[in-house]
Amino acid sequence: CEGKMKELFTQWGRNLDSEHVLQEYPRPIMMRETHYEILNGWWEYAFTQNQKKPKQYDGKILVPFSPESVLSGVSRQLMPNEYLWYRTKIKCQEWDNKALQERLLLHFGAVDQSCKIWMNGHFVVSHVGGYLPFSCDISEYVHSGENELVIMVQDLSDTSYHAKGKQKLKRGGMYYTAQSGIWQTVWMEYVPQDRIKNVETKYIKTEKQKEKPTLNNCVNASEKVKIYIQTVSEQKDLTVQIDIRFPKIYANAEDNVTDFIALSHTIPDVQKSISGRANTWIEVEIQNAKYWSCETPYLYYFHVSLIECEDETDKTDKKHVLDEVESYFAIRDFTIQQDEDHIPRIYLNKKKCFLKGVLDQGYWPDGLYTEPSEEAWIFDILEMKKIGFNMVRKHIKIEPQRWYYHCDRLGVIVWQDMVNGGEKYQSWFVTYLATVLSGLGITVKDHYSRLFARRSQKGRIEFINEVKETIQLLKKHPSICTWVIFNEGWGQFATQRITDMVRKIDSEHLIDSASGWFDQGTGDFQSIHNYFFPLKVKPEDVRAAVLSEYGGFTLEVEEHTASEKKYGYGGYKTKTEYQKVYRQLEYKIKKLEEQGLCGCVYTQWSDIEDEINGIYTYDREVNKLS
Repeated sequence: CEGKMKELFTQWGRNLDSEHVLQEYPRPIMMRETHYEILNGWWEYAFTQNQKKPKQYDGKILVPFSPESVLSGVSRQLMPNEYLWYRTKIKCQEWDNKALQERLLLHFGAVDQSCKIWMNGHFVVSHVGGYLPFSCDISEYVHSGENELVIMVQDLSDTSYHAKGKQKLKRGGMYYTAQSGIWQTVWMEYVPQDRIKNVETKYIKTEKQKEKPTLNNCVNASEKVKIYIQTVSEQKDLTVQIDIRFPKIYANAEDNVTDFIALSHTIPDVQKSISGRANTWIEVEIQNAKYWSCETPYLYYFHVSLIECEDETDKTDKKHVLDEVESYFAIRDFTIQQDEDHIPRIYLNKKKCFLKGVLDQGYWPDGLYTEPSEEAWIFDILEMKKIGFNMVRKHIKIEPQRWYYHCDRLGVIVWQDMVNGGEKYQSWFVTYLATVLSGLGITVKDHYSRLFARRSQKGRIEFINEVKETIQLLKKHPSICTWVIFNEGWGQFATQRITDMVRKIDSEHLIDSASGWFDQGTGDFQSIHNYFFPLKVKPEDVRAAVLSEYGGFTLEVEEHTASEKKYGYGGYKTKTEYQKVYRQLEYKIKKLEEQGLCGCVYTQWSDIEDEINGIYTYDREVNKLS
């Protein structure tokens, strides 16, 4: 089913400045004012048949675009029996690592699929997992001036059990071009030896707040949050000072906060200051609290100072500040409760909230997994809201943290899929038979490891660990509402056990345990995919009913497609026909909402390669609904 591909560019890809690629601070939920450097740009690359370091390199690659993408300047597929090498020179300033007062960290947003890293010929670290960030301390391996960084990558893609998302070496239909190597920002950061490692916040729900009075979704007398400042040296007796600012709404593209300095010029004055011990929960009462919602995405920014405990014999008022970071939180609460008709509904801040969502796979014709610019993200999010969506389902891909930051500040709710893995899928079972069984209301238990492509114990353990890492990474973002553990049986196993695990490590968010065909009766949602049968809803007593995939109507727009092949659900030749059936579907959804439907996810936001069922074309040039 693999069709011929042609080059297709977004406006941001056409205007890309290769000397200044994705220069924004990568970790907006824990920003540090100390020195950092974005390492994106032109690196050397080479493909080899073995793990021997190449004597010569093949050319230049534009990091962080994968070599398969046109923006990388390479446009070449890394195969499972090959190795991809990167080399670049990084300049380090003179710094005090000899006295261990400062460290140099090297950060990778994501490298697909496994990699090894050398600095100046010294092996530093290896990492497996193509979707999650990782860091390494390179303090002992660098010197002032120029240093050589070398990375070796291997990607087994869909020939192994590792997380792969929608990637496939033989792309076609609903599977897309496999990618490899560095695909998110690479950066280094000079940090103190004693420093802040993580910042976490939790909204405290009292018994009174757990009741169901309808709030005005804007202001309440007071609320409580807990803040946890984790340090690298948890045994040390360190204190923190937290300065919380009055909340602000960043509700448009112009308020694009990209770094600490820009942030400090736009956030309001300090509302409250509080001190406490590091590595313990610090409770804070927020007077006249303002709630985060899609209409009013209030964010509370706060500044954290890590302070070395004062010597009791020192009579001066001097405080030794070891580290400082800027972070933010929001006050909001997602729950499932019965409405006046005893139907389970989704509530945001005790107010009934119908989730009108769209499926977003995060693909670009020129950058593939990697956005051509941050403005491209902002365009997508604002256009989603303009069309009327208040939720986006991020489909089996983990974005860089800045994408979630823009959802936080612009007010879009996120359902986050875990990235699927497992061996080769049995399409006759998880696609064709599953569709028929779903239409008949028949499910299958998930303990058939061969049918669900989960025979590898290592693969099962790896998936569970990556679920935990994903939650720890993203749960701090106010926009996150729901974790989607499995999609359509792809690598599904032990659904009940993993749901219980997720609930234990994160009780603040909702859980869609099995989106699509193989419901195991657990989680917060009765989650249905329906592309081929009449839409209907049959509410349960406890779980909320959601149509987590539907639609998928196709419309080809000439000069704005990337593939000769066409794939989707129900084809239309004109915009008029397309818009008519879309409006009819919207009317049906409205009727189902009255009958107990709590949310829906339209497939999908943009065309992707063969799949031309997007509201927008792949290049984001044409809105098929306008």
